Amino acid sequence: MQPRVYTPAMQGKGEFDGGKIHEQKPIGFSGEGSVIKRVGPLFYWAWGTSSMDAVIGLHPHEGFEILTYVVEGQSSHKDTMGTDSAVGAGGVQIMQTGSGVSHQEKLSPDTEFFQIWFEPYLAEAMLRKPTYRQYEHKDFPQESHTTDYKVKTVIGSGAPIELVADAEMWDVEVSGGAGYEHTVPAGYTLTALAIRGDGAWGEAGAAKQPIPFHHKDFIVGYADSDTTVEITNPNEGMLRLILIKVPTTVSYPLQPKR
Repeated sequence: MQPRVYTPAMQGKGEFDGGKIHEQKPIGFSGEGSVIKRVGPLFYWAWGTSSMDAVIGLHPHEGFEILTYVVEGQSSHKDTMGTDSAVGAGGVQIMQTGSGVSHQEKLSPDTEFFQIWFEPYLAEAMLRKPTYRQYEHKDFPQESHTTDYKVKTVIGSGAPIELVADAEMWDVEVSGGAGYEHTVPAGYTLTALAIRGDGAWGEAGAAKQPIPFHHKDFIVGYADSDTTVEITNPNEGMLRLILIKVPTTVSYPLQPKR
């Protein structure tokens, strides 16, 4: 595996509600400045912050599976299915938009969040009834390894979220001077966004030097064979990453970016 590191300058940018919401986009739409346009079924990834109460007005979606993960603050959701709800830090809102649904979002001041889109086979997805579900931080499995690292499984084994698209997601914190290992099967890609701190990405047992990365960098590693990635934190402060694993290719047609 030869990981590639994409700095913030190589990622897209966006804003909503007159600049009250600012977004960095590791994976964005055409014209937004993202070097990476998709990774397998991982179609879109925005990392946003709100400086004050902010609203993204009513707008439609169809087909895609859309996840909102709140890091800090609160995200409220209303939709044309009759949903009116909110989640706080560590919570997730998930829409399987199916045949179509419109929703609006409201963010409290100082909210930090991700919106991530996964693409199932759209010809089939758009025949299904849209759904909305939400979960609190306590609903997700969390693992601690002494004082070295903590792992929260957002999508994957033991987590309550079930997607049609093949994807897994983790929120990982690595303590200063410690490391964390993550196995990636052949044919899959592991992506990572460093939301706190700096670190290094290498392969367990490999002779070659780990590749350094910094706060806000986006790392993409394609596994041609089963690979154990070793993420290390050489600094004193906490390193925190959001990891998403998806198949590098899928057996169904994917929608071209617009």
